[in-house]
Amino acid sequence: MATAVLAVAPILTVLALMLVAGWSAARAGSVGLVLALGLATLAFDVGENGALMVAGVAAEAAFITATILWILWPALTLHQMQQNNGALDALRAAVCRLTHQPMLQVLLIGWCLSLFLEGAAGFGTPVALVAPLLAGLGVPPLQSVVLALLGHAIGVSFGALGTPVAAQSTLTGLSGDSIAWRTALLNAGAASLMMVYFVRTFRTTLANADVDRTLHVGRWAALTAASFTLPAVCVAFLIGPALPTLVGALVAGLVLAMAIRYRADDHQSSDTSPDSASLAHALAPYFSLTLLVFATRLLPDNALTSLVLHWRLWEDYRGQIQPLGHPGTLLVAALLAGTWIQSRSLRPLAPALTASGRRLLPVAAALFAMLCLSRWMLHSGMIAALQAAAVESFGRGWPLLAPTVGALGSFVTGSATASNVLFSTLQTQTATALGLSSTWMAAGQTAGAAIGNIICPHNIVAGAATVGLAGREADILRRTLVPCLASLVLLGLMLVIILNAVT
Repeated sequence: MATAVLAVAPILTVLALMLVAGWSAARAGSVGLVLALGLATLAFDVGENGALMVAGVAAEAAFITATILWILWPALTLHQMQQNNGALDALRAAVCRLTHQPMLQVLLIGWCLSLFLEGAAGFGTPVALVAPLLAGLGVPPLQSVVLALLGHAIGVSFGALGTPVAAQSTLTGLSGDSIAWRTALLNAGAASLMMVYFVRTFRTTLANADVDRTLHVGRWAALTAASFTLPAVCVAFLIGPALPTLVGALVAGLVLAMAIRYRADDHQSSDTSPDSASLAHALAPYFSLTLLVFATRLLPDNALTSLVLHWRLWEDYRGQIQPLGHPGTLLVAALLAGTWIQSRSLRPLAPALTASGRRLLPVAAALFAMLCLSRWMLHSGMIAALQAAAVESFGRGWPLLAPTVGALGSFVTGSATASNVLFSTLQTQTATALGLSSTWMAAGQTAGAAIGNIICPHNIVAGAATVGLAGREADILRRTLVPCLASLVLLGLMLVIILNAVT
């Protein structure tokens, strides 16, 4: 138990520096790493191989950071392009032309568009973008941020073409496809509860609005939630982690739009139809991305897997990547295709690449610091010590806490991907020691990490800043904390029931 206390000290240090002192993930992770280096030298079996271990851990961390950035850079560039060329404004205008009912506008933008942007870009993009869009529709600023946070959360597990699951698969050696459908099933359960709180939030927002009282809020909300979760589960099961959020959001948006049009035909609640040509033009990059992912899945496996880049350092440090099938490669292709369709030129890419590259600098530093800490704790035996203590202290009750651990990682690091980097190995090794399914435990970690995004200070600060609420982050947190805790309890109970059923 003493070694477990020492092993958890770097993580607690990172928590304290970020939550109390307000340090960035990069700074806090660096201090945690220095502490972990010292503790491992004194109390763990590092021995004479310490220098080699440092080099090996740095190599692994740098490699995994690069593979994640290969997804994030084109994803953020695509988002920047959409902002620069007015495509996002076209999407907002299309929603306003489709319906004048505030409740339906909130569902389309706060839920469907939030999830769509999460699937395509991730990285907190939906909160920073959707909150001001909702505020522009007349939703009070505070509720705008809360709705954006709640609306995107279920899709975070597969954000930026499945980056959190891709990182988790790389770290644990588990199949990304096997993690994906399990995570999607857990998300489906949490989605219902998240929609309940989403509805409660916009009910208070619309209490005094001029709305059609014949609308049944619960029915529209249930239709929207089901239209997302069912396709997302199917895509996760059939295709893997790259597209569940993106396709689920697209289907939900289309189903909701068709239902609104049907109601408009009967009740004439909408004056005009959206400009289909402008909307298709705005969505061109996302359609290209979706088609590319589907097309690559139809190719024979060896067409994409035959080219494998791998390296190995001594016996214990290694990495590999399949560049042709990597989500980042598909994003680059979609970015090029979408830019050409919209601009008939690739020149607009240069400023977008520069702007997104600047945003990635602190992200790269944070990822590298957290990855170094994670890989060092693994290779030095710290994770093994924590796993043994978890088995001894919680036993088979650990699955109840597994999603909360994932949420804690997102709260601290600001990223579900970073949470998976920090805790996935601990989760899977604990599952193995308890004789439980490590894949289901990994899914619980990812689902919890997604929910943690609604209380993540980074997301709250970003959303508050975009609607002029700087300094009122605590008010936002108070409105998202209860939905977060309730969802984590539900996820923990689901995981316990499932693991008891399959083992």
